[in-house]
Amino acid sequence: MQIASINEQRRKVMMIDSKSFYASCECAARGLNPLTTMLVVMSRQENTNGGLVLAASPRAKKELGISNVTRSRDVPDDPRLLIVEPRMNYYIAMNKQVNDLFREFVAEEDLHLYSIDESLLDLTPSWTYLRFKYGQSLTMTDLARIIQLAAKKRFGLYLTVGIGDNPTMAKLALDIEAKHNRTLIGEWHYENVPHKLWPLNELSQVWSIGKKTAKKLNRLGILSMEDLALYNPYKLVEKFGVRGGELIALAWGVDRSVVAKRYHTKAASISNSQVLPRDYNRPAEIKNVIREIGEQIAARLRGQHKEAGLLSLYLGTSMHEQAAGFHANIKLDVTNQSDKIVAALYELFDVHYEGQTIRHIGVGAGKLQPDGHTQLDLFTDPEIDVKKQMLDQVVDQIRHKFGTTALVKSSSLALGGTMIQRAGLVGGHSGGNAYGVER
Repeated sequence: MQIASINEQRRKVMMIDSKSFYASCECAARGLNPLTTMLVVMSRQENTNGGLVLAASPRAKKELGISNVTRSRDVPDDPRLLIVEPRMNYYIAMNKQVNDLFREFVAEEDLHLYSIDESLLDLTPSWTYLRFKYGQSLTMTDLARIIQLAAKKRFGLYLTVGIGDNPTMAKLALDIEAKHNRTLIGEWHYENVPHKLWPLNELSQVWSIGKKTAKKLNRLGILSMEDLALYNPYKLVEKFGVRGGELIALAWGVDRSVVAKRYHTKAASISNSQVLPRDYNRPAEIKNVIREIGEQIAARLRGQHKEAGLLSLYLGTSMHEQAAGFHANIKLDVTNQSDKIVAALYELFDVHYEGQTIRHIGVGAGKLQPDGHTQLDLFTDPEIDVKKQMLDQVVDQIRHKFGTTALVKSSSLALGGTMIQRAGLVGGHSGGNAYGVER
């Protein structure tokens, strides 16, 4: 079948996934085969209600039915199963080594780290060099195998590779085909779209189509990717706006983006959030955690030489709470001083908090600009203001050199403070480098 997108520009793109990355790293560290070992990485932090599976090896998934986010209470009591605690710093270090391998095949600008276990490689600019190195008969499948073997030999990891004419097609080839192939390689081109993509009728299983979007499409009579591809594009754009055009392009496998010309957001922001270890219903305890997170945001701003002109506070309620939480913003004179940021967050809390039981707190800083533009406050002595800035800088230096807990306010030792407990965490989980506990 001749399809309209067949004349689209073609590039040589790979989307590479480190199979069951966290679990595979732990298997490799123990000299075990990630594909044949039963192992799960389980976080035992207080906010996971006893334990939460972050990753499971392929065999643990297949034979025991364990999946990511499985609760510890639902993990089968099988003597063959190894249960280890996460080591986030180790996984980050391994991720760097894997991407350093990819850098042997592409330039830095042609490599995009999609997530901690997935990377996007545009091999188009380096293809001439790669054929000179490996021979003129080199194909993308050949190169994928070369990369897989190098990762297996160096790190003990198995890589799954999706190959496509563009990033979207490489991602689809990875998710829909490569993960189910014995070779762990899938290759898609525009000619393959009608018989590989269009038959899919579980729309929510297709990359970038969530369950809500799938339900909306189903209500329009769109039950498969072929239905989506052949649907009236004007009606789809009328219904979904810009997203409608993106869905049509997805259904035809069209993606004109180039990795080296990646998009950079104009309005940058930074944020921190955490799930609390228990339900908090005392205002003093909630404000204490807000202070800790606010000070972390301020330190990050100073570390990036930025100041913020907008702050946001999010409070999410406990599953047992009937009332809703809130998400509110406040403008302020640009600053990165801890006390000013905390004071603004307290103001948001005092105005919007209505006694709910809280389990999730998030703080964001927006309208960022380079530091050095702090506006003088007519009600604050300039000398005091400068001393506070210097104090913040000294605290940053000490914590950078000796660790986050080198200087801790006494309130973090009580009143529900979480700073000390979270000091060694990475992404909310243990960052330790020792072997996890086995069962």
